[in-house]
Amino acid sequence: MSPSTVSLRLAIALALGLGLAACGKDQPADTATPAATAPAGPTAAEQAAAQAAQQQAAALAALSAEELKSRGGKALREQRLYAPAGDNAMEYYLALRKKTEKPDASAESALIDLLPYAVIAAEQALGREDFIEAERLRALIADTDAQAPALPRIADAIAKGKANVATRATAEATRAEQLAKAAEEAKTKAAEAAAAAAIAARTPSTPSAPTPSAPTPERAAPPPERSTPVATAPTPPPPAPTPPRAASSGGLVPVSTPQPAYPPDALRQGTTGEVVVSFTVNSDGSVSNIDIVSAKPRGVFDRNVQAAVRRWKFQPVDQPQNVTRTFTFAR
Repeated sequence: MSPSTVSLRLAIALALGLGLAACGKDQPADTATPAATAPAGPTAAEQAAAQAAQQQAAALAALSAEELKSRGGKALREQRLYAPAGDNAMEYYLALRKKTEKPDASAESALIDLLPYAVIAAEQALGREDFIEAERLRALIADTDAQAPALPRIADAIAKGKANVATRATAEATRAEQLAKAAEEAKTKAAEAAAAAAIAARTPSTPSAPTPSAPTPERAAPPPERSTPVATAPTPPPPAPTPPRAASSGGLVPVSTPQPAYPPDALRQGTTGEVVVSFTVNSDGSVSNIDIVSAKPRGVFDRNVQAAVRRWKFQPVDQPQNVTRTFTFAR
């Protein structure tokens, strides 16, 4: 291994270690009310993103191989691993791959190391419904490794996420229309009631004849007192407690989350490691789309993690949620 490759891998390890601390600092999901109807084609934002991507690709293609390699190394040191668009290590190294006939060993090694973190970033973009950023990262992953296992799942999540947003927008538009109609009906009824009250105030009232009062009946003598006691009504039982409500989309409430078993061979040999797994919590609380994002060492703890997560159960949620968990195996 050449000295430049060793230096580059050390720079990647340092940048990724610092970048992991910032992975959880996602921007909050956009809470603005969606449009009344979903667009039939690309939105203005998607068209602008596509145009910007073309301009960035042209700018990268104009750079020399040495300049691409230099800028890629600088982006790694400054923790610009896969963002911002057009100025990050992955795009510089992918442009270098297209520019040179013979693959650059250090650039290819860096792309392999950066791929899992682009997958995590795409999952986070999907979680906040930033489908433009998720699609950009999906394209980076596909250009890096067209056979990456996470690609079909990310593409499917983007399509389903857009469909959910469109459905939610339609429901919100229908609800707004119903509220506007109800408000208009209430306004009309209030105007009719005011008009009727005004007419009643202008119309003179006719005095009514006095109603003869009924003769007061003579009070009957009270019955003689008895010694029989009066039975009292039984005290009603206390109300039954209210059953717990299902968890909303604001958070996940675990029902059963068994932890993966430590493989006997690894325990006997003192092997330690870490597994990063992503999965989807469905509306009924079950788990699906289990995917191993990374595993160190590979093939030791992966199977136990998948088997454990497959049995996880959460309280029902309003809509499916994508989750990433890290399991650390240490003695």
